[in-house]
Amino acid sequence: MDSLAFSVSMCVYGGDNAEHFDTAVDSVVNQTVRPQEIVLTVDGPVPESIDRVIEKYSCALDGSRIAFKVIRLEKNVGHGEARRICFDNCAYDLIALMDADDISVADRFQKEIEVFKQDSSLSVVGSHVAEFTDNPEEIKSRRTVSLTDDEIKRDMRGRCPVNQPTVMFKKKDVAEVGGYIDWFCNEDYYLWIRLAQANKRFANVDECLVKMRVDQKSYQRRGGLKYFRSERNIQRLMLRSGMITPAVYLVNVAKRFIVQLLLPNSLRGWVFNKFARE
Repeated sequence: MDSLAFSVSMCVYGGDNAEHFDTAVDSVVNQTVRPQEIVLTVDGPVPESIDRVIEKYSCALDGSRIAFKVIRLEKNVGHGEARRICFDNCAYDLIALMDADDISVADRFQKEIEVFKQDSSLSVVGSHVAEFTDNPEEIKSRRTVSLTDDEIKRDMRGRCPVNQPTVMFKKKDVAEVGGYIDWFCNEDYYLWIRLAQANKRFANVDECLVKMRVDQKSYQRRGGLKYFRSERNIQRLMLRSGMITPAVYLVNVAKRFIVQLLLPNSLRGWVFNKFARE
């Protein structure tokens, strides 16, 4: 069975770890089904260590069946805008997202493409993620998500139901709802909501197809006033569009107020692991 052509979209910035970035790109290159291109947005100035990784793959992939397109931005514009620029420069209608410090398992793309082949009406395919700290073979927790379109849209009313680093989606469907639009730490959730409102269909593979690095800073980033306001505004958006009721809105905002503003980082990590992970 012939494979579908697809792009891989990646972003890297000066704060990323060069060794982790190297491992992430390597996991994309060494797939059972390889992409036709990797589109990398370099979000502002980066240290020499990251430049060496970029040069390494530019040389290694030169003349290969994988095009390596590097887009350099003069200044850091933030993750949401960098993703939008990357998205706009992808040549193929299927786009797989990849973060600069995660690891895709070797058959990730193969399995996601198989799902698209089985159901051509789908717009977005993702999976569970396995979380680790130092050793990717020592999994600390798993962020599991619902599998079917109905379940995913049900869960969307309470939390982000798709793990962004695992996603492969159709460019034309995402473009139809406005593409990537910056929304502090929630550009993915905002995108899924707009796709759901446009009656686009979702699916998640019942496997961990991506291994994600987590540490204490991961929980720090999910707290604070700016993060809470972003989450609250997402809830307001769903309330105004009729996706959730006023009662659900109040419950959702109250939960986020407690977790993101009242809890210390250490306790926030425990809550995430206890109630949002396996």
